[in-house]
Amino acid sequence: MMTLQEIDIDFDFRLDSKGKDPDSSSPTMKAYHQLLWSKPLPNGQTMALTSEGCSYLRWNDMYFGSDSITASFRYMASLMEKVRGTMPDFDDFIEYYLGRAYTIGGEIIFPQLHWSMNQARGCSPRIRDRWDLTLECIKRFYEGGHSPLDRALERSADFFRLFVDFKGYVDFFFLQDCVDEDYNVKLWLDTPLFEVNPIPKSIESYFDWIDAQLEFVAKRNERIAGYCKDSAITF
Repeated sequence: MMTLQEIDIDFDFRLDSKGKDPDSSSPTMKAYHQLLWSKPLPNGQTMALTSEGCSYLRWNDMYFGSDSITASFRYMASLMEKVRGTMPDFDDFIEYYLGRAYTIGGEIIFPQLHWSMNQARGCSPRIRDRWDLTLECIKRFYEGGHSPLDRALERSADFFRLFVDFKGYVDFFFLQDCVDEDYNVKLWLDTPLFEVNPIPKSIESYFDWIDAQLEFVAKRNERIAGYCKDSAITF
């Protein structure tokens, strides 16, 4: 039986995923998700996640999977070759990045559906797995606007309505450091909104992207640690 107080914000989920994708294979990550998000919702209900059969996590008729918030773009060969040339040990750099990215501060859950948010944000040429742009799409959903993720958001509309509004969603998942005091989304990369292929175009912008993500993960981990310290929920 694990408690919230036992959550280790520095635990690297690759350590118990047996070389597979931590988002589907780390039992520690799954347990952390279950503990953290089983709590009262802004709409007055209480989410009580369970793990049954082949499902990752379930609540009522909703099935959930884990998704990494961060993206390293390390499979972009041309850019990575340039990045390699700026440092003595590229492998150490990537190892450090992944060790921080695969902590609980870098993870979130979405409903598991055909063309889910997880799939859509990675496949959309105007999002390219950027969390800041994903969150802007979520904000527009609550405001009745349009975005490149409209289809996926509508498929998960019942899930997003649990949080009533954008503030409710942000606060529930400890995403406050992604927004300003008026809950406007902070962009981690200064590119035109929803341009095609909005990935870093230079070495400088790549490191700006990496730094912004790791700063967010560190701050979110601290928020999660504070919540766990003040809570006494157990399973």
